Amino acid sequence: MTTTILIIDDDIEFCETMESLVGRMDHRCVTAHTLKEGSDFLAGNEVDVVFLDVRLPDGNGLTALPLIKKAPSEPEVIILTGQGDPDGAELAIQGGVWDYLVKPTSIKQTRLSLSRALKYREEKQAETPVALNLDNIIGVSPSMRKCFDLVAKAAVSNSQVLITGETGTGKELFARTIHENSPRAGHNFVIVDCASLTETLLESTLFGHRKGAFTGADADRTGLVKVADGGTLFLDEVGDMPLSIQRSFLRVLQEKRFRPVGQTQEVTSNFRLIAATNRNLEEMVEKGQFRRDLLFRLWAVHLELPPLRDRKGDIKRLAMFFVDHLCEEYGVPNKGFDAEFFETLSAYKWPGNIRELFNVLEMAFINSGRTSTLYAMDLPSNIRIKVAKATLSRESASTAAPAAGDANPPVSRILSETEAEVSRRFGSRIPEIKEFKGVMEEQYLKELIRHTGGNAKKIMQISGLSKSHFYTLLKKKEISISSD
Repeated sequence: MTTTILIIDDDIEFCETMESLVGRMDHRCVTAHTLKEGSDFLAGNEVDVVFLDVRLPDGNGLTALPLIKKAPSEPEVIILTGQGDPDGAELAIQGGVWDYLVKPTSIKQTRLSLSRALKYREEKQAETPVALNLDNIIGVSPSMRKCFDLVAKAAVSNSQVLITGETGTGKELFARTIHENSPRAGHNFVIVDCASLTETLLESTLFGHRKGAFTGADADRTGLVKVADGGTLFLDEVGDMPLSIQRSFLRVLQEKRFRPVGQTQEVTSNFRLIAATNRNLEEMVEKGQFRRDLLFRLWAVHLELPPLRDRKGDIKRLAMFFVDHLCEEYGVPNKGFDAEFFETLSAYKWPGNIRELFNVLEMAFINSGRTSTLYAMDLPSNIRIKVAKATLSRESASTAAPAAGDANPPVSRILSETEAEVSRRFGSRIPEIKEFKGVMEEQYLKELIRHTGGNAKKIMQISGLSKSHFYTLLKKKEISISSD
């Protein structure tokens, strides 16, 4: 099978060099000079590795990285930049790129990076997938498939797992799924909600206490850390754990032994920890609100759950699954769905994620009464109002946008903006012809992009420029298609 390498870079000379290098390595090379061209190709073609420039005419490569990683072929990505940028490198690595190269890079370094990326991809694709029991998790979107891959790896290991994600994304469900697919499945899965307990109660709940250890301790109590012996301890909302308890728990995590409140003898527990939070623990560490050493301990496996708005393709499946469950629970025949019902669900942003979706579906189910079909009218009015407002706002913005594709862009606007720019730059001085021409070119390009909506084909038709000449001018004038 042919290996395909996609180069997304507006530097024509660099693209030609890469085409030659990739060809000599017996791979197919495709070049794109804008993010849109690259994204369009990725949407309909199998790509193994993408070389992605940071600065492109229609946007920033790092900003587009999540969409490129979510392409159907899930390519490895190598970032290219013309200057050293530590923050950019951090963003790229967090985004899951394979490598980060600073141009000009040597042929040897580029070849080595590409070879390693392809070898990694080959080995990854050759892995035998772990059979998972996913009875209660619905999802086929690329972001969910990546989550399932991590669940499989976490299930066969004994490492700590940190699950992050917005409220309502299903963190407890994923934690339970990891436990049920692990060798510890025959033992307890113990849940501790760190947000619902005071500092004193949390310590007693985790570690247990002896009778009389404090006011109200009327009997001995076994701590949940001990109850989880042999199984899994799930700390929900671990970001709400008080610093004093974090310190104590870190030692328990390291040594698997602890002392119940009011007891001198230590107790051991062989538990596996899974923690979850909707908070940014790294920011909390910087603010002194969470222990750095505990975060490092939790971070052995990091599972980040996507919000529902980023997995729209799963909404229909989730709705059908939950409504079927409701029909079974209420003892009524399965219901059908009107097309507009799903359209409304897909158009909503779901700030409360799956939890909110299921609550809304239950309300729609009740509103539908004995009818055999769920309609958009059955959905709560606040959902329908928000969707209607968002739809009308988009349509209004589309109607207000200037029409594209006329024979010529508005010449009067080019002339007036050129005059204003010349006055701003040169004051009363008459500029040199080269300076004046440069300002005129810049205003012409900006108006051309505005007029065509950044459509490359229309730009070439109107301007008479070649694609390479057009992008050379954009780079020279430091104009971005997305911002003009």
